[in-house]
Amino acid sequence: MRNELFDEVRQEPKEWGRMAESAIGAHLVNSALTEGFKVYYWRERNNEVDFVLERRGKVIGLEVKSGQDLSISGLNEFQKQFKPEKILLIGKSGLSTEEFLKLNPVTLF
Repeated sequence: MRNELFDEVRQEPKEWGRMAESAIGAHLVNSALTEGFKVYYWRERNNEVDFVLERRGKVIGLEVKSGQDLSISGLNEFQKQFKPEKILLIGKSGLSTEEFLKLNPVTLF
């Protein structure tokens, strides 16, 4: 719950990033309950991946980038260490937040 209007938050990159990441996380957790996959977060030193999905031994790494920082070093390190089935960038340089929220995440597997 916020007092700002949608357009006001959209103009603040850090706040918009938090909102987008929270919306994607809520969508994933909600879908995980009905579709039978697990949602994790991965961090090792300075590397992180926003969401790690696991279903029947398959792993997918998801990174949300809605602002100017397009660094994906965490996603690259995760891929190197764990060899996931796939990795996906959500945001400006990947699948849009809006499109991601329309899909059923289980279809990623």
